[in-house]
Amino acid sequence: MDAKAIYALTAKGRAELNAGTVLMPAELRVLVLVDGAMTAVQVAAHAQPLAADLTFALLGKLVASGHLGLAGDLSVAGYSVVGFTLAEESDAGLASLKRDRYFVRIARRATEPRKLGKGERLTVLVVEDDPQLAKLLDLYLRMDNMQPRLASSRSEIAAALNQRPTPDLVLLDVMLPDISGFDVLTRMREHPAMKKIPVIVCTARATREAVLEGMQRGADGYVTKPFDAEVLQQAVKTVLGLP
Repeated sequence: MDAKAIYALTAKGRAELNAGTVLMPAELRVLVLVDGAMTAVQVAAHAQPLAADLTFALLGKLVASGHLGLAGDLSVAGYSVVGFTLAEESDAGLASLKRDRYFVRIARRATEPRKLGKGERLTVLVVEDDPQLAKLLDLYLRMDNMQPRLASSRSEIAAALNQRPTPDLVLLDVMLPDISGFDVLTRMREHPAMKKIPVIVCTARATREAVLEGMQRGADGYVTKPFDAEVLQQAVKTVLGLP
């Protein structure tokens, strides 16, 4: 593989980031990083904790599977890769990661389908500090015969997570008044009783850098705002294993 080559998502790759995914976390991380502007070396520099040789191997695998293809001329990103130092490539890659308005609706498919008993309702914790959006999410979930539970602050989140029944799913905003949603996710993944609860990050933090952070901290899905009701409903059903 040419370390200076620039790869881009194919239609199959884009679909993988906007539907239920079955890719392994490392493969998904590389797929999120590829933007049609960074070289393979830049992708490897930002794929940590993945080693560079593993990143190159995954790039090759994703090309072979049809998720990625060559972006074409190496100057498509507006610069020539000739004479770049690794530091310059790293800076250019970081600028690409922080570029705004990267829309995705990633949802990892549940390993097994879930069958609900007669009258059974799943509990979904909605962590959202926008009252209007929280009400809309509450409505969408009730339309799907689910039982929403709302929280918007650190204390409310702690109380809602410890309330019985334990939530079957958490919809988690990132920008909260007194705590970062990413920190909430990290603490959940470190807690023996909560580490397996599926979490979908729902946020206006729409950069590759933010998506990568969410997935690295253990999110099962990432949906960027604004989103349609159908998009979120499909992500919820995908992560929970519902038809």
